[in-house]
Amino acid sequence: MAVYVCLIPLLPLLAALLIGGLHFFRVLDGETDEKITARIACAAIGFSVLVALTLLAAALSGQLADAYAYGNWLSSGKLSIGFKLSCASLNLGFAALFSLLLLVVMRFSVNYMHRETGFHRFLFFLNLFAAAMLLLVLSGNAVFTFVGWEIAGVCSYFLIAYAYDRPIAAHNATRAFVTNRVGDGGFILGICLALAWLENADWQTINASAADIDSGDATLLALSFALAAFAKSAQIPFTPWLARAMEGPTPSSAIFYGGAMIHAGVFLLIQLQPLFAQAPLAMLVLTVIGALTAIYSYWVGLSQTDIKSSQIFATSAQLGLMFVECGLGFWTLAAWHLGAHAVVRCYLLLTAPSVLQNTQGQPIKQVAPLLANCRWAFIASLQRGWLEPALDWLLVKPVIQLAKDVRYIDERILESALGAPAPAIKAISSLAQWEEQKMGANLDSSEDSFAQGSGLAGKLAQWTAALLNWFEYHFILRGIGRDSIRIGRRLGKAANRFELLLLQPRYLTLFVLITLMVALGYR
Repeated sequence: MAVYVCLIPLLPLLAALLIGGLHFFRVLDGETDEKITARIACAAIGFSVLVALTLLAAALSGQLADAYAYGNWLSSGKLSIGFKLSCASLNLGFAALFSLLLLVVMRFSVNYMHRETGFHRFLFFLNLFAAAMLLLVLSGNAVFTFVGWEIAGVCSYFLIAYAYDRPIAAHNATRAFVTNRVGDGGFILGICLALAWLENADWQTINASAADIDSGDATLLALSFALAAFAKSAQIPFTPWLARAMEGPTPSSAIFYGGAMIHAGVFLLIQLQPLFAQAPLAMLVLTVIGALTAIYSYWVGLSQTDIKSSQIFATSAQLGLMFVECGLGFWTLAAWHLGAHAVVRCYLLLTAPSVLQNTQGQPIKQVAPLLANCRWAFIASLQRGWLEPALDWLLVKPVIQLAKDVRYIDERILESALGAPAPAIKAISSLAQWEEQKMGANLDSSEDSFAQGSGLAGKLAQWTAALLNWFEYHFILRGIGRDSIRIGRRLGKAANRFELLLLQPRYLTLFVLITLMVALGYR
């Protein structure tokens, strides 16, 4: 059974590696090889569907264990991080649902992307995403859930920027990718706290130990994972990235932001139900954020003029309701809501082009007169509540200003000290001269009284001293200066590279996490 469970995410991964490798070496390329790529992709995800459905039936009949372990990834003292896959009905149910939706989208993509330049590239990323998403829902450990979480995000980036020659596509992909990294900081913090307090990152251990840890610790742990869920499922204030993600092809929009990935945040909350039950404050935050997102998305969705934007704001509104259901403790309702919405929204986004063509010329439904007469509300809705500019002003501009300050310090202080080491050379030269005078060697003078000799032995000693003097002057004293220049330049370049790393938001987030961990350690 452990082998069969492992096949669910493994088969799409092998298909992705096969398609990617053959396409990289031009074995699969162009329209003539589309059928081969399509068969590999559909066959892999099709077998995953069959295995997932079979194992789900076995789990519901009580024939499967709760989880299967495949070995330890890391062990250090009492700390242990193992690779295991969960076989609970919740995990296998969502694995079966998502794999089935992925099969439908994969088959749809074969016709939709026919004769596209990036056909093979598209199916490669779609299979890689399938493997990541199935690993995310089946992993029994937070670390490997995070691996699937990140790979899915990377695939999202590349498919939003599918038409990478268009600047707007590349910009929207980067914006969505960077926004989601904020949530990743919360996920990493949650993993670190679990390892520090529980010495384990298994979901079963985290849930089982939730009642034994302090209420404040449980709240902080729950809020860390809640932040990851907010970003992944596009809750306020992270909602704007979801509309930017519509730049990708329709099949990827349907499965990423209608069927599977956008629901990963809600799935994470449902999986951590016992932990959130011990953190009332975190439950309150879920309710408030979800309600605000639902209201905001409904309000902004009223003024959208294209079908994909209208659908995607409806998606974030439904996700907001799921967060409200989780915050109020209606976990089963949230799970069923997630499954039903994934199917319906994936279908609606897949058929968006057909719906647009079939409804051409038909008038849209009028809004209520109370809303229709509110000009300020209409303007604010068109501007999407100015949420993204507000976040830029609150978060992005301070980071840019901090980067400018760091660059100023680098240019005025670090580069002068490391990148142009002339003062250091002069200091070394002066030190050498001082040592010469102290010794009385006077190596710069043509007549060196210290090294005079008479007779054959004296002349040999004098010539040897002269040779050593020449060697020391040309290869040691001057070599020190050249070495200092070379070392100074290397240090200057290293400082510049280090500064570029500091300017990246992910490393700023890392510094914040390190500060929090130090504070927690002292506490």
